[in-house]
Parts: sequence; structure tokens; C-alpha cells
Amino acid sequence: MRGDLVRKLLARVSTTGLAVLAFLVVALTGATGWGLAIAVVALAAAAVERRVRPAADTVAESVLVAAAILVGYARRGEAGFDPALALTAAVLLGLVLLVGPLRQAGALEIRAANLPVRSWTPLVAERLGDALLGLLAVVALAAGLRLPAWLALAAALLVAAACGAVGLDLAKRRFRPAAGGGPVGRALRRHQPEFLLYFSAPPGSEYQVTMWLPYLERIGRPFLVLVREPEHLPVIAAATRAPVVFCPTLTAMDEALVPSLRVAFYVNHGAKNSHCIRFTQLTHVQLHHGDSDKAPSANPVSGIFDRIFVAGPAAVERYARAGVEIPAEKFVVVGRPQVETIEVRRGPVLGLAHPTVLYTPTWTGHHADADYCSLPVAEPLLRRLLDRGATVILRAHPYTGQNPASARQLARLTELLAADRAKSGRTHLWGAASRELTLAECGNRADVLVSDVSGVISDWLYSGKPYAVTDMGGDGDGFVDRFPLAGSGYVLRRDMANLDEVLTELLDTDPKAAARWATRARYLGDFPTESYAEAFLDAARRELEPTWSPPAPRAADPVAPDGSPLHPTA
Repeated sequence: MRGDLVRKLLARVSTTGLAVLAFLVVALTGATGWGLAIAVVALAAAAVERRVRPAADTVAESVLVAAAILVGYARRGEAGFDPALALTAAVLLGLVLLVGPLRQAGALEIRAANLPVRSWTPLVAERLGDALLGLLAVVALAAGLRLPAWLALAAALLVAAACGAVGLDLAKRRFRPAAGGGPVGRALRRHQPEFLLYFSAPPGSEYQVTMWLPYLERIGRPFLVLVREPEHLPVIAAATRAPVVFCPTLTAMDEALVPSLRVAFYVNHGAKNSHCIRFTQLTHVQLHHGDSDKAPSANPVSGIFDRIFVAGPAAVERYARAGVEIPAEKFVVVGRPQVETIEVRRGPVLGLAHPTVLYTPTWTGHHADADYCSLPVAEPLLRRLLDRGATVILRAHPYTGQNPASARQLARLTELLAADRAKSGRTHLWGAASRELTLAECGNRADVLVSDVSGVISDWLYSGKPYAVTDMGGDGDGFVDRFPLAGSGYVLRRDMANLDEVLTELLDTDPKAAARWATRARYLGDFPTESYAEAFLDAARRELEPTWSPPAPRAADPVAPDGSPLHPTA
């Protein structure tokens, strides 16, 4: 997060500083060529800033750069007053003043992917800022090459024509909206979606949606994904065939929420969820994007939803333990369908000479009370695992890079793994290599898990294999009371004083094997292995059609006295 702020500040300083320098060099010195070159560099810096800060206001910098280019153009001209150059200056001034408002107006337009509709205005409006920077670069090049001013004027008029077309279309949409909504709304009415997945979160959070898309598709009913941030549109659209609609405003949502919709699913507790919950004709269902003992997993905001789909009875108990009072009829136990591809290991596998260990440190969270990240103390853990001949799969949380300290700590761990791989030949995985695999695939390769308090442990629990949990809060004996899932694992203290003891239990003796199977049923539901995801699909279909009833369920897998399954079915 601090690193992101530093990047934004550097981009801002570079753009402003270079624009001022270009103007001063051209206006106060005779080095016109150098001034034009600096102006082009300033434009490149502005383009970079637009990537780092999409909403950046660079009007002042654009005016300075345009003034520097025009003064340099005039100085290089052989004639005195040039009407074409004067007209170019007027057009450029108008564009500098108009491009920003047109971009902002275009950004308020609904957009869609995976729908048979093309809405060119928002797309062109989004590119107008880049077009202006490109135009200024062309004019600077023309000045540097001493080309006739009418060529620069022609380029300026071309961009002005695009601005005019965008402005006219936006005005038409505002003051004379089409009957029955715009093209996106009409296409959605033809699509007849029965439910939607609503999503609002910071960029980089798309995994919260993509983990649910295969199961929403298996419901077998038409649906759409509605996103509130533009960055999510292309990423999520590439992961599904369903329509994905970006609604920047409440008015755009009014167009997208067509009458055929009956249910809205959610995957987090984002503040903008309230924008959709106001549609009282829908049944609102919270799915969550993971199941863990973290404090956010018992968020009181859950109470605003009509239904709360949870993985197992432990999730209901978690709300009660946190003092969050929610009527029991709102909870529906549906399992955690994403774990169906996780291989279940039946029977202990102990004392492996070269075990594979999956290590999944979480991120530092938005607040100090949600910081369960073990990266600050992870180096001794990895060194000891390497000493024991382990192959390590290091899969960090996607948000790790937002914290510069966490990013440095992660880089140190990857250096250790890279050095050991070069020395021992063990095929450790980290970074992009670990991301090429799904979390389930990483788990299937591993014999044991070391994780922080997170939803990864709940998913891993399905495998029946042992795991260790880091106590980063220093809770000691109270840690299991706060995070009951740790009771079936082995707790690593923050100071790593019990590291050898935990690794022996984790890799050699595993005394909690039987307890894990009972915990598995409480956290993930007691559903047949071969049809595990059907519990979610049946519950979702019931919300869409209350009279629908699933076929009679087969009994859950039989278990031995120690709690482990008797007959392998996975």
C-alpha cells in the first residue's frame, strides 16, 4: 500500500516537473530543440501517470506542455504570423479543457462484455486522454522537423472530431434517452438472466469471483456478473461466457437489473453491496469468498442478506461466538464446492524422507486486528524445512505486494528457495510458477500445509492431511479459543520457539489425525464426496425456484471409529 503511494507520488512529480521544465527551457532559453525533446518526455511521463493514477488530473501540465510546443513551433517557423498555427493553438486549448470532462462523462456509461452489443462511446471517451497526449507528441515532432503548421492543424482537427462525436452522443444519451433503455439494457432483456453475481472490490480481487464462476454456470440458468469497478470487466469477462456488465452509477444499475432477475449473489461485504440490496424484489444471498476463523468471516453486515450460504455448521457457530445475532433460518449449509477437486488422503503418510510442504502466508489486512501475516518470522521456518529435505511450494496472498515490507520478506524467502533448488535440485515452487497451478492443485502436490489464519486451512481440511497454523497474535493458550480450526492442527508460536516440536508432529507423528475428520464435517459439511458440490447447486436452485426439490440425497460417506472414511470414493 505504501509502495503504491510512492509510485503515485513519483509519477505526479515527474509529470509536473518535466512539464514546467519544458516550458521554461523553450520560453527562457534559445534551446528550442531541447525544450521540444523535454516536452515529449513530459508527455511520456503523463502517459505513465495515467496508468498508475487513472483518475489523474493533468490539465495544468497539458497546458504547459502545449504552450512550450507551440512557442517552439512559432520560433522555428520561417514566416511571422501563421494562421494555421494560431488555429492549432485554439483547437489544442479547447481539447485540453474538454477531454477531461468528456472522459469523466464517458466513464459514467454502462459497459458490457460477452453480450452481442457494441457501445463505442465509452470506449472512445476512455481513450481521449491518450489521444490528446499522442496529438501533442505529433505537434512536437512536426515542430522539431519544421513541417508546415497545417499538418499539425489537420491532426488536431481529427482528434477534435472524435471529441465532438463523443460529446454529441453523450448529450443525446443524457437528454434524449432511448425508450426501453440503452443497447446494453435491451441486450440483457433478450438474455433473460435469472440471477446475478454482484461484485465490488479493489483491483486484483477478481479471484473472489472467478472461484465461483464454474459453479454458477453449473446451476444451468442464464445469469450475469455485475461489477462496479472498470478494472474487473476484462478480467472476469475472460473467465466466463456469461455477460459481464460494468455499472459505474446507480442509474446504470437500474438499466442492468432487468425484470427477469430473481436472485443476487455476493462474494464479500463490500460497501457498495448496499447499492444492489436496495432492489427488494431480489433475494440477496451472501456466498463469501472463503471460510476461515478470521474476524471478517463473522461480519455483522452479513445480517442484511436474506440468505447466508456457509460451508458448515462451524460458520454458524462463528457468528454466535462473535456475538453477532442472525436468525437461524438465514443460514444454509452448502459446503465449500471449490474443494471438490482436492484429493482426499485416506490413512496417514508419516516419516517421509522428502515431504512436500505447502506454505501459504496471508497478507497484513486492512487493519491491525486482521493482520495474521507470518512473513516477518518465516525465514527460520523455511530454513528448517529445507534442512529436513522438504520441497516447498510457497504461495503468498495476492495482496502481499501492496505492503513493501511484506514484499521484501517474500523476496528473501524466494531467494532462499532459489538457492536451495540450485544446490539440491529440489523443485520448489514460488511466484508465478505457483500461480500457474490452482490452490487445489498446489494442495494435491503437498503432503502437509503450513498456513496463517485464513480460508486456505478450511479448504485444505477437505484433504484430511495434517496442517500447522501460525499464532501471529501471540495468543498462546487462547489461540484455539479464538480460532477453533487451529485445534485440529499444530500451532506455531510467533517466536518459533516450538518449531522443531511442531514439525515433528506435522511430518512424523501426526497425533491429531482422528480429530481432523470430525472437524472436517463441522467446517465443510457432511456431504457425499462424489457429489459434494451438489449441495450448493441444489440450494442455489431452490432460491431461484422455491418449489424445486432435489433428488433424494445419498447418505454421507461412512466413517471409521476414528472419524476417517471407510470406503474411498474420491
